Amino acid sequence: MPLALWALTISAYAIGTTEFVIVGLIPTIAEQLSITLPSAGMLVSIYALGVAVGAPVLTALTGKLARKQLLMGLMVLFTVGNLVAWLAPNYETLVIARLLTGLAHGVFFSVGSTIATSLVSKEKAASAIAIMFGGLTVALVTGVPLGTLIGQHFGWRESFLAVSLLGVIALVASQLLIPRNIAQPPATTLAQQARVMINPRLLLIYAITALGYGGVFTAFTFLAPMMQSLAGFSPTAVSVILLGYGVSVAIGNIWGGKLADRRGAVPALTLIFMALAILLMVFQFTASMHFMSVATVLVMGIFAFANVPGLQVYVVQKAEHYAPGAVDVASGLNIAAFNIGIALGSTVGGYIVEHYGLAQTPWVGAVIVLGALLLVRLSGQLDKPQTAIAME
Repeated sequence: MPLALWALTISAYAIGTTEFVIVGLIPTIAEQLSITLPSAGMLVSIYALGVAVGAPVLTALTGKLARKQLLMGLMVLFTVGNLVAWLAPNYETLVIARLLTGLAHGVFFSVGSTIATSLVSKEKAASAIAIMFGGLTVALVTGVPLGTLIGQHFGWRESFLAVSLLGVIALVASQLLIPRNIAQPPATTLAQQARVMINPRLLLIYAITALGYGGVFTAFTFLAPMMQSLAGFSPTAVSVILLGYGVSVAIGNIWGGKLADRRGAVPALTLIFMALAILLMVFQFTASMHFMSVATVLVMGIFAFANVPGLQVYVVQKAEHYAPGAVDVASGLNIAAFNIGIALGSTVGGYIVEHYGLAQTPWVGAVIVLGALLLVRLSGQLDKPQTAIAME
């Protein structure tokens, strides 16, 4: 794989750490800022909304910028946002910091996905995206557990200081490894953007993405307090569990990319969403069982993010067919859909926690994932006439 792809992966690692470390820090932030668990959980939703806005809007607005300059600027914004979080004296400032880093995240992955696929042959597109998004999964393996430990022992602000240092490393990697002559896609017109946003086939994929991720984050947002309050683990043990979960996610991400390359996006997503819904229902019953809860979480991690390569390559494929002049924007909207799902899931999860308790989040997440599964099957049926025409 090209060196430029590994530079994208390093940046994705830094971004993934700041996105997901909040999950392990929710109990600590709630305690140190004297706010409720649902209020701390809203920091996940706020970040996701920043991504949802940043991905389509800023991707379109920055379409004429050179790719390398754009990526470098995004990592500067990312680093500044995390420094603001480090210095945040209160909840409101932390909200602003999360919005800033979310804006950088959205543009990075929308542009990065199209760059990644342009660096390799078409048959390796899903694997290239999986490698870039592998930065997110490696962040779950190492960055999130370490960030959680730092937060527990030194305070949550120091976790964001550590993440800002990762941003500096990613900035240097981008400068050294990303070439200046990356293919510059043509800037999209307002009409092209509108076609992407109203195309029913692309909207269907965005809905699949939002529901698939929303179901996961209904439970995942509150995983740390669940493992402490329901399963009876100590905060330090929860950090180790998050490490194990991250390893599972890393395995699942690579496997999901290869599955999508080998079997196609729709069959791969069908299998992944079906397994994920079943595992969330199982977690409903094992969440309060000490070791069974860990076993369920580790298996669930394999499927939780395995859908990312398939979903992203699916939307790029459909955008090339339905909106060939606006593939960047289409990719950006799917990144927005991922994060609308995260915002949806964490908000629904917060409501469930506040009104019905932590123990009720897994089954609600399973129902949301089942909605994604039904839409995948519908999309697959709609693809069949198009495939038949292409064969003729």
